[in-house]
Amino acid sequence: MTWHPKSDFLSIMIERGYLADCTDIQALDGALVAGVVPAYIGYDATAASLHVGHLLNIMMLRWLQKSGGKPITLMGGGTTKVGDPSFRAEERPLLTPEKIDENIAGMGQVFARYLDYGTGPTDAVMLNNAEWLDNLNYLDFLRDIGRHFSVNRMLSFESVKSRLDREQSLSFLEFNYMILQAYDFLELNRRHGCVLQMGGSDQWGNIINGIDLTRRVLDHEIYGLTSPLLTTSDGRKMGKSAGGAVWLSSAMLSPYEFWQFWRNTTDADVGRFLKLYTELPVEECERLGALQGSEINAAKVILANEVTALLHGAEAAAAAEATAREVFEHGGVGEELPTLALSADEVGEGISLAQLVVRSGLAKSGKDAKRLIAEGGLRLNDEAATDTGQMIGAADLAEPLKLSAGKKRHALVTLG
Repeated sequence: MTWHPKSDFLSIMIERGYLADCTDIQALDGALVAGVVPAYIGYDATAASLHVGHLLNIMMLRWLQKSGGKPITLMGGGTTKVGDPSFRAEERPLLTPEKIDENIAGMGQVFARYLDYGTGPTDAVMLNNAEWLDNLNYLDFLRDIGRHFSVNRMLSFESVKSRLDREQSLSFLEFNYMILQAYDFLELNRRHGCVLQMGGSDQWGNIINGIDLTRRVLDHEIYGLTSPLLTTSDGRKMGKSAGGAVWLSSAMLSPYEFWQFWRNTTDADVGRFLKLYTELPVEECERLGALQGSEINAAKVILANEVTALLHGAEAAAAAEATAREVFEHGGVGEELPTLALSADEVGEGISLAQLVVRSGLAKSGKDAKRLIAEGGLRLNDEAATDTGQMIGAADLAEPLKLSAGKKRHALVTLG
């Protein structure tokens, strides 16, 4: 007999494909039905913006709020000073406190697009673990918290074990990270009544640590829920594109480029991504995902519009679609294309085409740019460009110059 949850939140998590694992799903279901459940996801402030890799868990917090729960976005002002070693080959670079605060401010602007913050029972709250981590007394922490952790067990966690198996260094600083994350859950439960931590399935060990610690110290029943780690159907890590991370901040990635990322979804991923990243009814997601041939392209446009509208607003989504239609259907320039503005000094007596390709974000390196040109993958104003040594002068930039890498990636170069 198949078990069906009574709570709206878990029903949504299962039906739309968000659920990978849960520590005690029936008890959590009961708590969700009984009242408002505060739940948190932690985010270390390692960059000035969140990226598409974070979006699945942000959507989980959004659905939690829409179904009557209370989302907590926990910013890692304290843990960022240590760095999460999970499944990393090397230690993260350490950031200054000023840079961490700057990053948190940038990330907060993204969260505000998806969650309603305030003081009401189901309003989201943003907290910073520096509040309780910055002033910890080391000896007291070792005695009161450290004694509950078994080093043998910590070494068995996959995130640590994989690093040691490859004989890669794991510093004592990083080894402490999982203890600090467990302590976060304890403090959130003690201070804010938080009973659920959510995260990607790579965080399972850290989440279990927090549950065990809170039970030992406070004897409270709390839960963990993880989402699957997503890869695209062609094996790429979700959130990565040819140009790097797909940022959620418009200052780091234009709404058009964001829209285009989703428009370029492979056919096999459309239905799944509609369920995870939009709020369209599940039946409609499945119908669109099952379309074949040229019809699937209409579903990709709907996916791109829905996801972009949630983040950047309906007007930005409509503008991106209009630009794409002009570029692809009519060979035009379009108003929303990413633009590289060069000064007269930068152009000087001429700048190589390969340099323009790199600086406009259509290639990662000069080597990649030259290969793109040599293989006939680059077009200048919709005309093939195959000369890797071609120079572009100020006269060539009297009108905006359109660069195209393949059929789907475009940029403008102007003389500012």
